[in-house]
Amino acid sequence: MQSDYAEAFERDMGCTETDWLRWLPDAIGHPSWQREDASATVRIGESGTLAIQWRSAEPRVIASARIPRLLVSFQFTGMDDQQRRAFMKRFDLYMQRGGG
Repeated sequence: MQSDYAEAFERDMGCTETDWLRWLPDAIGHPSWQREDASATVRIGESGTLAIQWRSAEPRVIASARIPRLLVSFQFTGMDDQQRRAFMKRFDLYMQRGGG
């Protein structure tokens, strides 16, 4: 998890679009969002919005392992640093995957 989040940034996610779409509603945690093709718009608070766009990329290959990749861009509007951090804290915790 990061300590601060810019108004716009991109991420390289290790998942398929199917996985992403299954996880996205719970990661957003807000009832006010809409999906259109490979993008989503999230209403946050009274005046904030987050535009998310994604596209599939070539898988990452490490030895014989093939890890799917999704390139995701985030664009916040009408939100200060604290609001972005609060939203992304939940989002990042939900999207965190790992084994052990």
